[in-house]
Amino acid sequence: MPDLQFSWELSGSGWATCRIADGSSERKDIVSYLTDALADLLHSVAGLYSLNSVHRFSFDLEPAEVRWVLRRLGPDVDITIYRFPDMSASFDANDEAGTLVWTSTQSRSALSHAVIEAAQSVLRLHGEEGYRAKWVQHPFPVAALQDLRRLHIREDACGNLHDISAP
Repeated sequence: MPDLQFSWELSGSGWATCRIADGSSERKDIVSYLTDALADLLHSVAGLYSLNSVHRFSFDLEPAEVRWVLRRLGPDVDITIYRFPDMSASFDANDEAGTLVWTSTQSRSALSHAVIEAAQSVLRLHGEEGYRAKWVQHPFPVAALQDLRRLHIREDACGNLHDISAP
């Protein structure tokens, strides 16, 4: 399988650049603070360790929306991203009503690992106070990161302890 890359970078007051790529394609979005986007991502990836096999969350791009659908397929995850022109109008819309903009199948372990590493990088760079100052509406999702980290280390037998200490 292609190498999965994921990054989350605060790019201004209330904005983050989210990038996901595999060996054949890439998706990059500028995400708004109007939703607790990083926490929603962490909770959804952590949910892949439960019996529920499908998890959805959305990023507000003001006014557009990108909706991520994570579907567990045994040890793998089908990652599908749909784009909708207006977040306020797409709330009740089926996934397929959006435009398919990115898809990839990755191992749950690779996805969790990449998301944890990206979130930890943000925490190390900004700390909790710096994150709150830049993200404005929401604090850094420490508990969600710790939960995903714990599940990933235990369930995927990851040897990297993913130190989440801030600077």
